[in-house]
Order: sequence, then structure tokens, then C-alpha cells
Amino acid sequence: MERRIFGIETEFGCLVRDERAGTPERVVEEVKNHCFYQKKWGLIDLHARDYSFEPARSGGFLLNGGRLYIDAVGDHEEYATPECTDILDACRYYRAGQWIVQSLLNELGLADSASFHNNSVDHYGGHTFGCHENYLVEMQDEDFFRASFNYLLPFLVTRQIFAGVGRVGGHRLNFSSMKNSVMTISDYDVDYQWVSNFYGVEIDPTVNFQLSQRADHIVKTISSRVRFNRAIINPKWDSYYNFSNLHRLHILYGEGNMSDYATALKVGTTSCVLTLVEEGLLGVEVEIRDPLETLRSVSRDPSFKWVVKRKAGGTISAIDLQRIYLYASKKRLAGVDEQTDWVLREWESTLDALEKDPMTLANKLDWVAKRKMYLDFIESEGVNWQDPIMQSLDLEYHNVNPNQSLFHALEQNGEMIRLTTDAEIARATIEAPSNTRAHARAHVISRLLASKSRDYVIDWDLVYLAKNRHLDLKNPFDTYEKEVESFAKTV
Repeated sequence: MERRIFGIETEFGCLVRDERAGTPERVVEEVKNHCFYQKKWGLIDLHARDYSFEPARSGGFLLNGGRLYIDAVGDHEEYATPECTDILDACRYYRAGQWIVQSLLNELGLADSASFHNNSVDHYGGHTFGCHENYLVEMQDEDFFRASFNYLLPFLVTRQIFAGVGRVGGHRLNFSSMKNSVMTISDYDVDYQWVSNFYGVEIDPTVNFQLSQRADHIVKTISSRVRFNRAIINPKWDSYYNFSNLHRLHILYGEGNMSDYATALKVGTTSCVLTLVEEGLLGVEVEIRDPLETLRSVSRDPSFKWVVKRKAGGTISAIDLQRIYLYASKKRLAGVDEQTDWVLREWESTLDALEKDPMTLANKLDWVAKRKMYLDFIESEGVNWQDPIMQSLDLEYHNVNPNQSLFHALEQNGEMIRLTTDAEIARATIEAPSNTRAHARAHVISRLLASKSRDYVIDWDLVYLAKNRHLDLKNPFDTYEKEVESFAKTV
């Protein structure tokens, strides 16, 4: 792809099937500790990155340059890929996170009693958790970029027609009463530090199936508060992801795709659209009346017509709205490189297939693969969409254990297109990308592990050992080959 850094953060749901394994919180803690203290697949943080959300020893950086840590908002096991510039690398490192957490469960002997799920909703508990994306974007004029969110949001709320993971059922939010809420709000101290508006989450029995697992829970377009103010975009003006006039754009509204194809298309098309936003190549032709209403209506439309209300009046289908972004991207980016051309070509063919018959994409898109599987199951077993077993199937599609996962069964049977190999994913668990600063960070981590050092601070943009012994990694595109060799000699 054209010069851009991106990465994916996954919050894994944890299901305990045997109470002898302990609570989900205990399992998550044991997995994290086993990773850093026994397996030594990385270095635990000795300092607090955030006293509320990431206190000391809640996680650390890995040998592949990414991070594994416990998110205090929900006690999720969370994995962040290293910085990538290649969408296939993003797929490999994204799946490497799933391999890592499953391997740790196996090592602990917990694979039969607990499982991790790359999903984004708790059907009966009302919780939602994310698969977030980070993109380095150009913001010479921060006000211009913020104003341009109106041109980005229509893309983000309609890309679910190919990037949605699908879900059985739905939730509805009740801002006036907690009486019928299925979600507990008092579990986490951080709720009371950061939440300004509680609401109840109720099961919506009127929905059989929808495209998005998170659409029912998004209440803001942009918000810096995350738990009960879930937004599409969460501003992240943090120093360690800034370089020159480039800053991190943190997209909260993402979901845990299992399909390589859907993941690559999601990241690739979003990167293309960000170029259009940066260069001011989009205008009122893409603006829509209400992004949040559009998010939910597109997700819940059983006819798959996906009609969107335009800000200037009238309507447009989500497919045709996506085509506006596609044609602008082709005009600006066609021929830039082979990978961008792949994205443009697959984007167009996917939109064409969605218009003619979405079910022809069952080997590429998660929501289509799910719907096809569930319809076959309903017909063969005589159940209905509201039967509890359907929620169980929905959960098991996202199980990261290949021996239990419905997605992996499809993939192993050749029913899902693969863009990665098992060998590539295995390498991605212990080797960093060779063309970003993650390469330098991983090299230093390896040396620190070998020396058994206990005096370090590691962050995305810095490694600090002691006074006058630090390595700046400000440029995410640089591998710092010479600097890291010199620095490693002091470890």
C-alpha cells in the first residue's frame, strides 16, 4: 500500500466452560503471566503505562514487536499487532495474536475448560468489545482533518456490507431505565472514573440476523470516553504514534473478522479512503444525514438493499455510496503498486457481487459465511433464529481454537479463501515486520531477554535502559538498523 502505517488491536472474549478453571479474569491473568514469566515471549511492563487502564505488569511488548496486555475495561486479554505497512502483514500479525493466546491456553492445560473468542459481543450479557484499527494519517492542519470526518464516517458506517462479521439477534439501548438491562455496570472501577452516561442494554427479539456485532452499541460518532460512550472514532493524540505531521487515527468501530479476505479488504479500502480524506478529494457527494442511524439501519436491513439517507436529500444504496469512494480511489491510486491494485480490484468485484447476490461471497466475507451456515442449520435441525443454540453457533464461529472453531472448520474444508499460511503466521508470532520500527524494538527485546535485564522501559517510540541509554524510535517507517546494533551492545 502507499506509504502508511497501520495495526489492529483485538480484545478477546474469554469463556470459561469449567468452573474449576476459575473466573474469566483469573484465566486472563494466568495467560498473561505465562506468556511473560514462563514462556518469555516478551518483556512485562515494569512501569504503569496508565494507572487506570494499564498499571505495571498488566502486559508487555512481544518478540514480534506487538503487545499482549490486560485491558482494565472488561478485563479482556488484548493483543496489538506491531506496526505494519503491508495489508498481508497486517493479516499475518493479526492472526498471530490468536495463535499466541491459544498456545498459552494449551500450555496451561486450559484448552478444554476455557476458550478465547475473536468476537465483539456477549449475546446474553449485553457487553460489546472491539477489534480496533490504527492508521497513521497526515494532519498538517488538524482542524481540516477533523472537519473531514464528515467525509470519512459514511465510508466507515457502510463498509460493514463487506467488513461486518455478522451476528445472531440484537440489542437495544435504554437511556431512561436499567430495569431490563442484561449488563452489569458495577464490575469495573474505571466505569465510575470515565463514564458520564449509563444506559441499559436489553435483548431485542425483533432481530434475527444482522451484519454488525457492534452497530447496536455505538452511541457517538467521535468520543474520547470509551465504555458507555462507544464511538466510531476515538481521538488518540498520543506522542508515541506521532511522527512529523503524522498522527494516529484510532477507529473504535471495527469487529473481529476471522476471514483473511475480509480483514485485508477492510484495512486496504480504509487506507485508500484515508488518502482521499488527507488530500481533500471528497466532498458533499458522500455526506449522509445521520451516521449512527445509518450504521444501525444498514446492519439490520434483512432485504440487503441497505438504503442510506443523504445529507442533501434523497437516498443512495450503501453499495453505490461505497462506489463513490471506489471510483475516487481508482482515479487517485490506480497503478500506485500491486497491492493497492489488488484492493481496488477486489473492492469493485465485491460490491458487484453484493449487488447481484451477496450469498456468492460465502467463501470471502464473514457475515455471508455465517448466514449461509446458519440457514443450513435451521433447515436441517428445525430450529429458529431465536433458539439459544443459534447464539452458541455465533460464538463458536469466532473461537480461536482450530479444534473447536466453526470458522476454522470452514477454512480447513477449503470453504474460505486464505491469504496467509500457517507457516507465515507461526513466523509472525516471534519475528517482527522487517520494514518498520517494530523490527528494532523486537531486536532490543530479544537482547534484553537474553541478558535477563530488569531495568528498562519500552514503548512504541522509545526504549529506555538507564540515564543516557535510550533508543528513540520516532519514525515508524524506519528500521533503525545501525542505531539498534550500536544500542544493543550496551544491553
